[in-house]
Amino acid sequence: MRAAEPGADPDTAGTGAVRTIEVAEVEAGSRLDRWFKRHYPGVSHGRIEKLLRTGQIRVDGRRVKAGLRLSPGMRIRVPPIADAPGTAARTPARTREPSREDAAKLRALVLYKDDDVIAIDKPPGLAVQGGTKTLIHLDAMLDALRFGADERPRLVHRLDKDSSGVLILARTPAAASRLAASFRQREARKTYWAVTVGVPSPREGKVDLALAKLPGRGGERMVADAEAGKRAITYYSVIETAGRTAAWVALSPLTGRTHQLRAHCAHLGTPILGDGKYGAKAAFLAGRGVSRKLHLHARSLSIPHPRAGRIDVTAPLPAHMVETFALFGFDADAEAARDPFAGVKG
Repeated sequence: MRAAEPGADPDTAGTGAVRTIEVAEVEAGSRLDRWFKRHYPGVSHGRIEKLLRTGQIRVDGRRVKAGLRLSPGMRIRVPPIADAPGTAARTPARTREPSREDAAKLRALVLYKDDDVIAIDKPPGLAVQGGTKTLIHLDAMLDALRFGADERPRLVHRLDKDSSGVLILARTPAAASRLAASFRQREARKTYWAVTVGVPSPREGKVDLALAKLPGRGGERMVADAEAGKRAITYYSVIETAGRTAAWVALSPLTGRTHQLRAHCAHLGTPILGDGKYGAKAAFLAGRGVSRKLHLHARSLSIPHPRAGRIDVTAPLPAHMVETFALFGFDADAEAARDPFAGVKG
């Protein structure tokens, strides 16, 4: 029997292999303890703290604390906790490989492609990354987007599962690093289109509201918290309205907090149509023949190219939003939609 490492926890020693996992670009900025909860949901926070205190969890060979903010390329030493008693039954289910049909559909979503970058039009309902109950997600299907390259493309940012629109992928490690840096340094210009229940007042402006994560049985939720929250800033502009019933709103997040746009629209008193998580019953228009799907679409993205210049990509509206626009008489080619923040930002 192999002897345990000095300082090793006898509960885990000898129960499996030590793993070393490299932090992905898309996980940049995550706390170390939250990284563990995503990858090993069956391991309690107390156990993670103990493994950190005893030096069994290390980052780049160093002892660290739970609140360490991760950077792409960091190497995390993971003791054999996934094999420890009581954890295996709660680890994520095995991801299913995409079918040929799914792979073909994914390739058909490509909006832009060169040697460094791929941009796709992510459909609503497709998760970007996996979780405890998420068997099918984009990250598991990225081999379908190799297009002859030696490496699979890499995620550099996220969209909510129920949101749609422009999602950028990097085709090389160098491109991934530069694109991720552009997002961190706020060099990317993102414009979302949403349909809200009610009309925001004033019709254009800025929401500066700190948000904090609140865990719960229905998944994490963002709440306003000036003390513990992180600053979140969103510019918005109403483009067209359907009386007082609904509005077509352009949104531009300056920061990239989880569910930021959804939480900010709800804060304005006009939740995004279909967003029951933040708007409850007020987020739906019963009896009007309107889709109950989330009406939030990453319409366009402009970001520095990893080599030179900029990439500008626009994604068409998903089918359910096309139907809603037609129902309310919104004109997707309206002049006001071309530069919705001309009078807002600055």
